Amino acid sequence: MKFIQITLSLIFFLATSNGFAQKKEVQIKVNKVTDNVYMLIGQGGNIAISVGEDGVFMIDDQFAHLTPKILKAIQSVTDKPVKFLINTHWHGDHTGGNENMQQEGAVIVAHENVRKRMSIEQFNKDRNRTTPASPKEALPVVTFSKDVSFHFNRESIFIFHVHEAHTDGDAMVYFTKSNVLHMGDTYFQGKYPFIDLNSGGSTQGYIVAIKKALLLINDDTKVIPGHRSLSTKAELQAYVEMLEDIEKNIITEISAGKLEEEVTKNTSLTKKYDDLGYGDWFISGEVLRKTFYRSLQKAQ
Repeated sequence: MKFIQITLSLIFFLATSNGFAQKKEVQIKVNKVTDNVYMLIGQGGNIAISVGEDGVFMIDDQFAHLTPKILKAIQSVTDKPVKFLINTHWHGDHTGGNENMQQEGAVIVAHENVRKRMSIEQFNKDRNRTTPASPKEALPVVTFSKDVSFHFNRESIFIFHVHEAHTDGDAMVYFTKSNVLHMGDTYFQGKYPFIDLNSGGSTQGYIVAIKKALLLINDDTKVIPGHRSLSTKAELQAYVEMLEDIEKNIITEISAGKLEEEVTKNTSLTKKYDDLGYGDWFISGEVLRKTFYRSLQKAQ
């Protein structure tokens, strides 16, 4: 029950209801990443935009009530309209503005599992909570199963699916000329990740997804995480090493026949990283240990 309570208070700080979000005065900060790529930070997942002669290419859109502020922020760097909107996954703090953006003329693109999950009611058994289906106007109108490329604003933009990572519908977006990678929630810079097992995510797939990203980028790549600050390849490499170390510790406990509660309560399994502050944001070491245990056990 404690795990469920912790998970409740977390997630859904990330995918919090609009009613709660409206109580906060949110400012949209615009950070220039390269000459034509910007990172927008507000409430919810980090947004990226590419601006140029073809218009605006946008990644994620946070919550519906923030759309006017987000559009105003975009207008501070370009007078071009948003032509395409990519959803990195289905969670509401990344897709909440979809209906508004579609009304603005944006074509919404996502992995096919994003549309599937948004199209029907979702039930999270750990939280005993139901998320209703999204309206038709909020759904992606273009979907892909594996990879897709755009040729926009004088560069090739490569979008690729990573399997069973944060969810079952995650996509990363790589701006090849600008050398910028938006990772969605397959990366929570500097903090433990939220891995949504109820939406098809897994700890194993999460690690594989980061390794795939590392193969694509170089030391000069600007890495935009789903949450928190602009990052680098070196930081991402350290991040996956942290996750692999914890995974190894959990596997050792499982092999020794330890039960879920024993693993969850064993603070030594994540202490090294707890002490570095990885667990002092949304996901605690306890929640991460539970997540690893459940994901690894499910895979057996």
